[in-house]
Amino acid sequence: MYNNILVPHAGTPEGDEALKHAIEIGKNSLSQIILLHVIEEFPHIPVMTLHVSLVTKIEKEVDSVIKEMKEIMEKEMQKRVDICQKNGLKAYTKIVTGLAAEEILKLVKNQKIDLIVMAKRRKLKGIKSLLTLGSVSRKIIENTSCPVLMIDVEKK
Repeated sequence: MYNNILVPHAGTPEGDEALKHAIEIGKNSLSQIILLHVIEEFPHIPVMTLHVSLVTKIEKEVDSVIKEMKEIMEKEMQKRVDICQKNGLKAYTKIVTGLAAEEILKLVKNQKIDLIVMAKRRKLKGIKSLLTLGSVSRKIIENTSCPVLMIDVEKK
């Protein structure tokens, strides 16, 4: 039923919990799991207040940090791909730089995703927490045409 399952994953225990659910769902239909990790872009450098040589130096440093983050997350996500494969599922990772909600929605559109399984993070306590979703969760639910399974990791 679900050929392509997308698991947005931040490399956290909450993401691992969502992956467990995706694996269980995927086992029944021999699905492919796509693990997506989004590295958020750094704020833009105020070029008008800095000398050109300093801006260039900062841009190179930022590029270096992003490259290092990608390498670290590729290794981390490969561990999760191995778990999927041990459970008889095809899996691969996609690591991109951008805004999480936009990158998730872009992948859903371009890869024909059948199901999104993601962890729901709740920042508010009390009664307000019952009525709110995080900004990424809300954008995904409101703007995608495929089913979304939100795993509430705080309720465990």
